[in-house]
This record gives sequence, C-alpha cells and structure tokens, in this order.
Amino acid sequence: MTGFALALILIAAFVHASWNFLAKRVGGGAPFVWLFALLSAVFYLPIAAGVILWQKPHIGGVEALFLLGSAVLHLFYFLFLQRGYAHGDLSVVYPVARGSGPMLATAAAIAVLGERPTAGAMAGAALVVAGVFIISGGLQALKKGHAGLSVAYGLVTGVLIACYTLWDKVSVSTLLLPPILVDYSSNLGRALLLTPHVLRRREEVRVLWSRSKRDILWVALLTPLSYILVLTAMVSTPVSYVAPAREVSVLIAVAMGTGLLDEGHAGRRMVAAVLIVIGVVLLAQN
Repeated sequence: MTGFALALILIAAFVHASWNFLAKRVGGGAPFVWLFALLSAVFYLPIAAGVILWQKPHIGGVEALFLLGSAVLHLFYFLFLQRGYAHGDLSVVYPVARGSGPMLATAAAIAVLGERPTAGAMAGAALVVAGVFIISGGLQALKKGHAGLSVAYGLVTGVLIACYTLWDKVSVSTLLLPPILVDYSSNLGRALLLTPHVLRRREEVRVLWSRSKRDILWVALLTPLSYILVLTAMVSTPVSYVAPAREVSVLIAVAMGTGLLDEGHAGRRMVAAVLIVIGVVLLAQN
C-alpha cells in the first residue's frame, strides 16, 4: 500500500467515526437516513457533475446495475446501523459492525466454499469473536437481551459492510467508475428509494430536522467524504489491505462513545476494540 493510499484511509477512518458519533447522537431512523442522503446528493452534485463531464465514464447496463446495487446495499446498511444505535451504545454497535465483516467472510468461506484458512486467520477470527464477546459485556449482559440485540444489529451491519465493500471494489477497479459517481449514485438512489416511505412520516421528518439540523448537515457532508476517500484508495489498492487499515476507526469510535457520550465501561470496551482491530489485521494477511 502506498503512503498516499494509507493517508486517505486514515483520514477516512477519523471522518467515518465522527459521522457515526453524530448519527448516534441524532438517534433517527429512516427519516434521518433520507434527510442526510438527500442533502448529500445536493451538496455533492457540482463535484459529481464536474467529474462526469471531465472523465466521461462509460455507463452501460452492467455499470448501471452495479450503481443500483450499491444504493440498495447502502440503504440496508444505514437502516440496520441506525436500528443498532437505537438499541445500543456507539462503543458496542460500531466495533461489532466494523469488525465482524472479515470474521463472517472467513466463516462463510469455510462453510460454503470449503476453504481451509491458515492458523493466523483462525487466530484473527478468534480475536474478533473474543472482542465482540468482551465489548458486549459477557454472558450476563447477553442474557439480559439488550446487549444481545445490539450485537445482533452490529453483526447484520457487518455482513452488509462486507457485501458493499466487495461490490463497490468491482465498480471502481474493474468497471472503472469514478469513486465520486459510485458514492453519489448511492446517496441519490437511497433518497429516492426512501421517499415513498418518508412521505407518510412528514411530521417526524419536520421534528427531526428542527431538533438536529446541525448534526444532520454535518453527517450529510462527512458521510460521502469518508467513503469517497476509501473508494479512491481502493482504485489501486487491494481490499485486503484497505479493510484492516480502516479498522482504526473502531478505536476512535469507542473513544468517542465512552468519552463524549458517557457510555461507560471505557477500559473494557477499548481492550475489546484493540482485539477486534488485531483480529481483522490477522484475517487480512492470511
């Protein structure tokens, strides 16, 4: 990985953790996802239009399919992420979601594809599992149901992260679609897909906007920025390098959740986050 790609990913990690902190603080569901997707589409329209006019990318049937698929995958990702934040802490849901993707991919490869991972990969998966277990509070917390539901939403979100990362990697490195176009199409498509649902909840949208306008505006600005930086790095860098480098955001998010949101259990959750990051790095190198 080049120094430029690493710099992009590290900046993206901080931006990503920051918008997740704001999203947790807003505490909105589908109306929140619709609001910031629509605003992102408005804010980034001049940049997207400029890139399209400059690069003139080929958009045929296959490219259109991948752009639509990205919008659908990201829609479900954001909805499940917000559901997770509604039921649990940022310092639980975020690291579980970010760390579970590589672990679940390894499990699927063993069960479905008959792959036999190395000892290092198995150790990495074990560390992720241990980190998730510790960050959830152990067996007693899981038995209470609340932590278990938070972890469940985090795991589903992790599956969606793995899916859209691989999907969008093909878009930018094989189909050669500009990263800004991939992300912009996702934001616009997400807003359009949610519009019929949100039209029936106009009052909820109005209350949410009046209560959290500033945070929503920041999320609308930061969310595309974080992913455009990652997509730009993935143009010339393998996913197996990008994925573990992004996990730095886990440590940042846990620090924000425990320090700024007073979620508690700072020491335990930070140890668990470190285990998850190490586990993902081991998975990526095997």
